[in-house]
Amino acid sequence: MFQYDLVVVGSGPAGRRGAIQAAKLGKKVLVIEQGKRVGGVSVHTGTIPSKTLRETALNLSGWRERGFYGRSYRVKQEISAEDLRRRLLITLDHEVEVLEHQFARNRVQHIRGKASFVDANTLQVIKDDGDTMTVTGASILLAVGTKPFRPDYMPFDHKTVLDSDELLDIEELPRTMVVIGAGVIGIEYATIFSALDTAVTVIDPKSTMLDFIDKEIVEDFTYQLRDRNMKLLLGTKAEKVERLDTGKVQLTLDSGRHLVTDMVLFAAGRMGATDTLNLQAVGIEADSRGRLKVNPETFQTSVPNIYAAGDVVGFPSLASTSMEQGRIAARVAIGAVAKEPQKYFPYGIYAVPEISTCGLTEEEMKERGIPYECGIARFRETSRGHIMGLDTGLLKLIFSLKTRRLLGVHIVGEGATELVHIGQAVLNLKGTVEYFVENTFNYPTLAEAYKIAGLDAWNRMGDIKSEL
Repeated sequence: MFQYDLVVVGSGPAGRRGAIQAAKLGKKVLVIEQGKRVGGVSVHTGTIPSKTLRETALNLSGWRERGFYGRSYRVKQEISAEDLRRRLLITLDHEVEVLEHQFARNRVQHIRGKASFVDANTLQVIKDDGDTMTVTGASILLAVGTKPFRPDYMPFDHKTVLDSDELLDIEELPRTMVVIGAGVIGIEYATIFSALDTAVTVIDPKSTMLDFIDKEIVEDFTYQLRDRNMKLLLGTKAEKVERLDTGKVQLTLDSGRHLVTDMVLFAAGRMGATDTLNLQAVGIEADSRGRLKVNPETFQTSVPNIYAAGDVVGFPSLASTSMEQGRIAARVAIGAVAKEPQKYFPYGIYAVPEISTCGLTEEEMKERGIPYECGIARFRETSRGHIMGLDTGLLKLIFSLKTRRLLGVHIVGEGATELVHIGQAVLNLKGTVEYFVENTFNYPTLAEAYKIAGLDAWNRMGDIKSEL
């Protein structure tokens, strides 16, 4: 009856994982991508570019070696925007090549074009050459991702006032930068450019930032940013942004203060890329930010055969969780059994320094009334930390006093997004403080911090064996 068993709109993490999962189960799958190349926002303007930019900045600036050689140390004295772009293009080409090979290997068909609904099973696709075609699918998975929120009052000019997509195409590195928005994207880019010795100021109307992260971790992170002279103007709103004849940008704050800067990055949120889908044709409504509401277990929308996954359904908006959402949605869509994902997943913020967290925060423990104890380890307490020249870095473990189980792991510092997986495994397997105390970790490693933090908590919790 239908041309395809599953039609996927978007080829980002959710779309490609969902498409490949359905294809592996023998279904006929089509992916529609409106971008010039497959990969979606994740590959071309989001996850991969920002992390590549971060790694390039840290390598060329010599950031990781400054603990030994001082703050003035640089691997490359004059770093240009072209230096950053060169590595980015190499990485993106590789990502696209891998993805296209995965599609070919699994016999997933894909076309370029802009899709919109005709009815619940039919999509009209306007191809790049202007031709129009119609495709039908028993089920449809919307994995269209998001795009930067661009309010009318912000004078975007692609050069001095930019959104996070445009930032990747700058022609020269700014000496000064103001970032509007202290969310994940704003903080990541702010700290990356700070590592390149750009003078960065972050503005946000909220008096706090990264509220879903453990407060103690955010406090340590904030101290590190201010220690390197980043300005954090929280609880402050930019009421007016205007370009000056000099080529600079002036911001007028609600406090009456004026800031003049080379570049403004507006990173105050993103919107679901749903405005061109003609959702009204199938009776689906997006919220004010273009996001779609779904059943969190099946990822079905209000229309049973239409699914949505990835950033377009909102928090946590991670490439890793989007992949899992896409896989589950595809399995449900084609009638296969879909296991519920693990309760706790890691959240990574690729700032400088990195932050990664999994499980409950100390604030959540208090809210739930769970008696707990914390263990703290600082990277400078490890031999590996000394070898690497680390003066900063913190690992925090939270344990239940009643069951002694690990309920939260929170890390700020070098390698945080890699280290968190040890804690994630112990947490999901319901391990206790004894795991960290009794197990051997490679020496010297940063992972040793788990043993130090475990012992720190165990010393205050007492030895359960002696109490029995």
